[in-house]
Amino acid sequence: MDKPRKIRILGCVIVTAMFAASGPVFAGKSAPSAALSADAVNGATLDDSPGAAPNRGAVLRAQVLLDRAHYSPGEIDGNLGSTTRGAIAAYQTANGISASGNVDAATWTKLTSDAAPILDTYTITDKDVAGPFRPIPTDMMAKSALPSLDYSSSAELLGEKFHVSPTLLRQLNPDRNLSKAGENIVVPNVVSATPLPATAKVVVDRSDSSVSLLDAAGKTIARFPATTGSEHDPLPVGDWVIQEVSRNPVFHYNPALFWDANPSHSKAEIKPGPNNPVGVVWVGLSKEHYGIHGTPEPSKISKTQSHGCIRLTNWDASTLADSVSKGMPALLQE
Repeated sequence: MDKPRKIRILGCVIVTAMFAASGPVFAGKSAPSAALSADAVNGATLDDSPGAAPNRGAVLRAQVLLDRAHYSPGEIDGNLGSTTRGAIAAYQTANGISASGNVDAATWTKLTSDAAPILDTYTITDKDVAGPFRPIPTDMMAKSALPSLDYSSSAELLGEKFHVSPTLLRQLNPDRNLSKAGENIVVPNVVSATPLPATAKVVVDRSDSSVSLLDAAGKTIARFPATTGSEHDPLPVGDWVIQEVSRNPVFHYNPALFWDANPSHSKAEIKPGPNNPVGVVWVGLSKEHYGIHGTPEPSKISKTQSHGCIRLTNWDASTLADSVSKGMPALLQE
């Protein structure tokens, strides 16, 4: 593991309410929502006829295929929410398909050209269940008292490993013990067969709550859902430069930088870990206190507001960190 680095950053923790999802849905001719078996999901097919009832098997298949195509739906949960629709629309645009945000026949055909299984079997390892696991308090001063900000459970760890919500992971494995080494479980197969080409530029777009990686020709090669500021701490629009890429950062909490901080709080150091306020990655920008980083709450990505910074799921932040370097341009736009 990389040695934790001490960096001074603006907090970027969650501020306000969820945004409502809207728009069309699609359905699949597979098992009903309650029966998300590997066979049902791997074989789910599209039914985009008018009035067709939504089917989680087809939605789940689409989410995994989008993830493997580098158009992240965020946390895979089997639900067709605004984050997944945003990924669909971006994928459609990149592939010359009308960007409806709904999986039509052309989109389904393109996605399913990736024929690898959607769900696969994984054997839980000793490392997966070794911990330490601990409850994570919400209060920043209480966080600062912990020796590290680890996962709260093996289910959370496995969820991040396979980009899936712990709730859905349990639904996929109703009779399995997610805390037992040697247990065989069903998980999303999120391994992409296509490596990312070289990245030349990062674009953060507030209009669709996204972070995209572009190649030297300006083509989008990856796109992630993001949380991008708030009314109190708006996205710092402009041309910036990546100043550093830090893994497992120590978070230096300064309540003076938070408009909504508890007045009794003082400056504090919060140790590294996946439940650190900035997750497992910090990509610092030339704008002081601002950066792109991970999060301890992947289900809230693009659905809440932040204290100005750009927040991704931990796994998407890690992918971005692997793809960028110091001195790379980063455009932040409305």
